[in-house]
Formats: sequence, C-alpha cells, structure tokens
Amino acid sequence: MNGKKRGIRWIIQLLSTVFFNGYFAGFAKGNIYKGSLKNICVPVLNCYSCPGALGSCPIGSLQAVIGSRNFNISFYVLGTIALFGVLLGRIVCGFLCPFGFIQELLYKIPLPKIKVNKKVDKIFRWFKYFQLITFVILLPIFITNKFGVSEPYFCKWICPVGILEGGIGLVLTNESLKKAIGFLFWWKFGILMLVLVSSIFIERSFCKYMCPLGAFYGLFNKFSLYRLNYSKEKCINCKACEKVCPMNIDVTINCNSVECIRCGKCKNICPTEALNGEFLGKNTRKKR
Repeated sequence: MNGKKRGIRWIIQLLSTVFFNGYFAGFAKGNIYKGSLKNICVPVLNCYSCPGALGSCPIGSLQAVIGSRNFNISFYVLGTIALFGVLLGRIVCGFLCPFGFIQELLYKIPLPKIKVNKKVDKIFRWFKYFQLITFVILLPIFITNKFGVSEPYFCKWICPVGILEGGIGLVLTNESLKKAIGFLFWWKFGILMLVLVSSIFIERSFCKYMCPLGAFYGLFNKFSLYRLNYSKEKCINCKACEKVCPMNIDVTINCNSVECIRCGKCKNICPTEALNGEFLGKNTRKKR
C-alpha cells in the first residue's frame, strides 16, 4: 500500500476515534455522557463507560438486552449490527474501529515480529467465535441473578476496550473510583496489557483471535454489498497481496474470507490490478 493511501485510511481511523468519543467534557469531569445519543449503537467496539463515548457499544447493548428480565432479543441491536455487516462486512474493522487503529500503531514499533504457526493460528482464530457464542450470547441468557437479570459477561470480564476506554479513563478522572480498585480492575488490566503487548509482535492479534464483533461481521463478508473481486487472468502469482495482508489470508484463494478486515492493502499493492473492490456491483477503483 503506498504512503498516500495508507495515510488516508489512518486519517479516517483517527477521525472515527474522535467522532465516537466526542464528549470531551467527560474526560475533564470524570463522568460519562448519558444523553439521547447513548440510545444509538455505534458500529465498533467502543465502551459505553468511556468518558468520551457518545454512543453505545453493540456488543454491550446486545448483552444488556439478552440478559434482561424478559430475556428479549433486541431486533434493533441485531438489526444495526447486521445492517453494517450487510453493507460493508468487516470494512468496519479496517477503517472505523479505534481499537484496530491502536493495534496497527503498536505493530509499527520496530521490534522483531512473531509468525504464528499455521496450525496454531487456525485453532486460535476460533476463540473469537467461542467468545461471541459463549460470553456474549449464552451466559447472559442462562446465568442470571434472583431478579432475572444477567451480567454483561464479555464486557465485565474480558473486553480490553472496556478497561482501556472506560476503566482507566474513569479511574484517572475520578478520585472515588481510585479507592475502589480491586481484583476485577487488575484482571482486566492484565488482559489489556497482554493484548497490547501481543499487538506489537503479532499484527492485529485482538482482531484475529478475540473480537466477537469482528467474528459477527465476518459472517457477512461473502455476501456483503462491498466485496473484493479477484481476477485469476490478471494475477501473476507474485503473492505481494498475501505478504502485506495483516490477517494472513490466502488472498488468491479466498479474497472474501471471514477473516478479511477490508483494509485494502492487498488491492492497493497489486501490480496488475487483479484485485478490486466492488460496492453494489460497481468497481470502486479509480481508473489510472
């Protein structure tokens, strides 16, 4: 990917991060925004408890509704996530997700990188689906308190985005919360450190192995309105696309893999334009 196109994507990622966390007064006051915008689900992992968050995280919202007294499935929340999935697939991960942006910046640190064994990598990638099914859906449905209400298990016990944006942000700006720090805070802080450190050595490690939202969006990649097209006739088998792919996909075999985050690195580096993006049947590549 040339520097100009990479720069444009990074600008979009930065603007997305600022846009979804635009309640700047929250960082100064040590509280969270509770206005009407919090009723709207944003398309990315963005903690409800972040002092700057203007909207609700779709994974957190889904757990809250599933774990409610009436055990309802929110068609609004599912519909919102599915809408973004149908329109864009995992392009949300590649262009809009703030935590994805943080991982990319960490991977730029000039330290030796780790190439995960293919068999190990393949097994680990199932973990994000396990988290989606178990912590996001099944546990909130079946494990509730005496009032029929469940905990948001993924958000409470696992999500590193929650501790980074919500936990640390609120603790740093709220003296009373500093005194209440306990096991849960340090447990999630440990998970966050593990994810951040691994992101230095393994590109997009959280996206590959842990993110339940990315797992959900990936299910739409093969039939979303935005797709990648591969032309075998144009391909010279240089494998440049696979060398730059942050998700280590066999691009020439399955360019619309559920693992693809639609970052565009593969199609931008292709010397013969064998890879092209397509939205609503129209080629998105500008003619040279």
